[in-house]
Amino acid sequence: MIRPRTPLAWFRSRPLRSRLALLTAFAVAVAVAAVSAACWFVTRAQLEGEMDSALRNTRLDANAVRSLLTLCRQGETPPPAAGSYTVQIIDSAGGVCTSGKAALPAGEGDLAVARGTLAYVLHTVKDADGREMRVYTYPQPVPPGLAVSVARPLAEIDNSLSTLGWVLLLVSGIGVVGAGAAGLWVARTGLEPVNRLTGAVEHVATTEDLTVRIPADGEDEIARLSRAFNQMTAALASSRDRQARLIADAGHELRTPLTSLRTNVELLVRSEETGRAIPPEDRRALMASVKAQMTELAALIGDLQELARPDAVRPGPLEVVPLHTVLRSALDRARLRGPELTFTTDLAPWYVRAEPAALERALVNVLDNAVKFSPPRGTVEVTLMRGELTVRDHGPGIAADELPHVFDRFWRSPSARSLPGSGLGLSIVAHTVKRAGGSVSLSPAEGGGTVATLRLPGAPTPPPEVAA
Repeated sequence: MIRPRTPLAWFRSRPLRSRLALLTAFAVAVAVAAVSAACWFVTRAQLEGEMDSALRNTRLDANAVRSLLTLCRQGETPPPAAGSYTVQIIDSAGGVCTSGKAALPAGEGDLAVARGTLAYVLHTVKDADGREMRVYTYPQPVPPGLAVSVARPLAEIDNSLSTLGWVLLLVSGIGVVGAGAAGLWVARTGLEPVNRLTGAVEHVATTEDLTVRIPADGEDEIARLSRAFNQMTAALASSRDRQARLIADAGHELRTPLTSLRTNVELLVRSEETGRAIPPEDRRALMASVKAQMTELAALIGDLQELARPDAVRPGPLEVVPLHTVLRSALDRARLRGPELTFTTDLAPWYVRAEPAALERALVNVLDNAVKFSPPRGTVEVTLMRGELTVRDHGPGIAADELPHVFDRFWRSPSARSLPGSGLGLSIVAHTVKRAGGSVSLSPAEGGGTVATLRLPGAPTPPPEVAA
């Protein structure tokens, strides 16, 4: 069974410009209806007040009253009153003498006025012809025991109110239709930038063309939205370009160890297939080369995973980490890789907010870089003071024109191409330090060598039991 759609569901299914036009027309209709109703009721009250005032100011003199009574007692019909008025004389016994088209019923209030118990009475009744009449009854002192009722038909007011009602209805209708048309025009004009933005988004979704830009003039909400969209597409285009470069660089770096590994494996397989034994020394060299290439591939893949991880996704929660303790652990690993080197350290306590494993890996990469370029039996100087970590080696140093590229992915200086490594170590350092809110730089050292400087913002010192 298909259920009929509710008005609300139908309204929600309309386009935004139609909903704005309908809401505008509805708001104007409510406002016009309220104003028209207020105008109608105020006008009605004003007209009724004026009629009541005119009735109060209409009084018959004693001679006119006697003339009407004389005609009624002689059985003659009194002439009609002037204009639309109806005049009726009521005695205390309930007898009436009417000068008008139709007699008015004498109510208890009218009789009370004739008997002198009420000063006057003002009410609405229907005459003998069924017309609604507004009646004002007041006492007539001469002759005594009489009351005079002066009445006017309410049709005079009703006709004016009916005319006013039709005029208000016509004006209201024109106003509502005009408001709806104006609302539709305003909605179309105001939503035109939104239509352009929608078209641009649909174009990007269909073609994946991130070069689309929307003109953003002014400081209103639409202009801000257009600028935000342009910034978003620019960021997406930059991200896609970086991703493409990363894939291309990774493919280039992976090709060399894979080619060497494939050559060594093919030699071993050919030896097994042909039965020609490889000399033991050569075989050991081949196996060592295969092992080294596998280790290099594993390290390269791990580095790629570290760099490909978005900043918003971390392997673990940020913690308050003692940088001096993590640095000592990294120094122990660096000493194993450069046993002939001398490490001088001056480490002051410093706490940072970071992910411990990623921070230690970054510190190991900085120290490995110093170990790699240090001369035999050289010295590596490590200093940590107030959040500034410096690692200085006494190697050949880095040329000034190469410094801007040291943190680029897969970049390696010409002098380091013969050394093991993937060119990702310093990129990982920069990535990790930036995520921790710090900065890193490399600069030539006085007297030769290179100084790596890491600056990390401090974190509140944990309680003693945590620090221990």
